[in-house]
Parts: sequence; structure tokens; C-alpha cells
Amino acid sequence: MLATLPLLENTDFPPIKRSTLDTLQVNLGYVCNQQCLHCHVNAGPNRAEIMARDTCEQVLIYLRATPSIKTLDITGGAPELNPHFRYMVKTAQQTGVHVIDRCNLTILSVPGQENLAQFLAEQHVEIIASLPCYLEENVDRQRGKGVFQDSLAGMRQLNALGYGQKDSGLVLNLVFNPQGPNLPAPQAALAADYKKFLKENYGVVFDQLYTICNMPIHRFGSTLISKGQFHTYMQLLREAYCDDNLETVMCRNLISVDWQGYVYDCDFNQMLGLPLHWHTPIQRHISELINVDLEENPIVVAEHCYGCTAGQGSSCGGALS
Repeated sequence: MLATLPLLENTDFPPIKRSTLDTLQVNLGYVCNQQCLHCHVNAGPNRAEIMARDTCEQVLIYLRATPSIKTLDITGGAPELNPHFRYMVKTAQQTGVHVIDRCNLTILSVPGQENLAQFLAEQHVEIIASLPCYLEENVDRQRGKGVFQDSLAGMRQLNALGYGQKDSGLVLNLVFNPQGPNLPAPQAALAADYKKFLKENYGVVFDQLYTICNMPIHRFGSTLISKGQFHTYMQLLREAYCDDNLETVMCRNLISVDWQGYVYDCDFNQMLGLPLHWHTPIQRHISELINVDLEENPIVVAEHCYGCTAGQGSSCGGALS
């Protein structure tokens, strides 16, 4: 059972407002073939939440009606386990939107997903894949026994199709998360270490490494509580706050849509049940926001926002500075 987390809504985090919306991040459900210790979604094989086809259609209607959106960022759980995943990818691609798949790599070896890598390559989907360390022991400790080798198998599939290869146009980026309540190491130096070690020891390649701070919510937050580390970690994030990161936090240009179609300022607010505020703080559905200009709309902030602004900063696209 997950420990009860302290309330995070009361905060002195600086107020921020939205800029132009250019990214639509959609969570297709919390079902996943993995159950990682650092997961802020609390995703896993026993979750039942999954986006229905009619909600997918409403998301696509919003996408077509909002020309400022250039990127559809699909996440989960393991988003590929949603039976409408491929339909959403194909339809979005037809509108000329760039599609990102937040892939855990091991999904490529799951029965029924044998041609998933080929599909992603054919659709020119950018892949952002979690690999929290280049050492097998550390990955398996954080994500489960055998995950590292299964992740390498997934990378080899993708490399064989051109992902991560120079001038292929098929982008494979990796994501690093710290093993515990620490800030990520500098992104550029860690990326060089990753590339050298994975290439020399396993023959796999990728494009960029994104370093992301562990958020003190859901499964990771519960682990901090159980170890008596929650308040110490929150103090670490506060003390590492960098004002410069406010200009590039992802919530300025992104909205997050949950599996039921409700809208949030970011994925982390979604997991905490803090809905986007538009005129009133009531929960808004994606179908209500068609043709609504959200620019300059206040962003809902809370204590966890210090996780995005600590040190070099952290977002779905890695370090901010």
C-alpha cells in the first residue's frame, strides 16, 4: 500500500503563466508491463485505467482545431498497450504533427507487440525511452529483474531499423532518473558517459540523453515517506531552486490530458489531481477547450514544482539549463 503523502498545494512557489501552446501531452492509461520504483504515475500491470476510443477522438478533434500544436507527446503507463495507440499515432501524423512515444523499451518484447518497432519506424515516431542507468544492477534494482537486458534488446531492435543512427531521421532519446533522493548529474557529461559505455559494451546507440528529477509524488513519494526522506528531499529541491528555469518549464507551452480526457497544466499536476484552471478551478474536459486561447492563463503550482526548477532544471525534455 502507498503511504499517504503530505499535502503539496500550499506553496510559495512563484506564480507563472502560460505562453503559446505547442505541445499536447496525452496519457493513454496507467496500465504498464513494468512497475518501477521511481514511477510518479504509479503505473503497473494491475492498473485498469485506459483511454477509450471516443476520448481519443475528442483529443484528435482538439489537435486538429489547435494549429499552434506542433507535437503530440504520448505517454502512459505503457501507452502502446492501449488498443487505440496506433490509430492515434497514424491520425496525428496525417495532420502533420510530430509524434513522440514515451516508450519503456521492454514493451517491444511483449507478446502481441512484435511489430511495434517496425510500426514506430514507418510512422517516423520519435522515441523517448527510460533507461535510468547504463549499469545492469542499478536498472534492475529500480525497474525489476531482467529489465536491463530486455531494454538492450529493445534498443537493438530500434537501432536495426535506423533509430539512433546518423542521418536516419529516426530519433531515439534516453531518459535518466537518479536512483534515489538526489538531483540528476549534469546532463551533457552524463550523456557522454552513457554513449561511450553502451556503445563499447553493448553495441547500442542513441541520440540524446535527458536527465529528469524524480518527483516526490505517488510511488516515489511513498518510498520517500517510508524511508523518512520526504521532507529532506523537498528541502533539497527548494535549496536548489534556480529562478532562470522558470522561463522554460514545460507547463508554459504544454497541456496534459488524462485517460478520461481531463486537462492539467502538466503530467505531474495530473497525477496529483490538480486540474488546469480556466476562469474557475473546476475540472475541464478537452472537449470544453476547443478554440479557447490559454495564453497568459495562470498555471497551478504546488511544492512539487521545485522539482522542475532545481539545479539544471527538469522537464519532459530533460535539463532546462
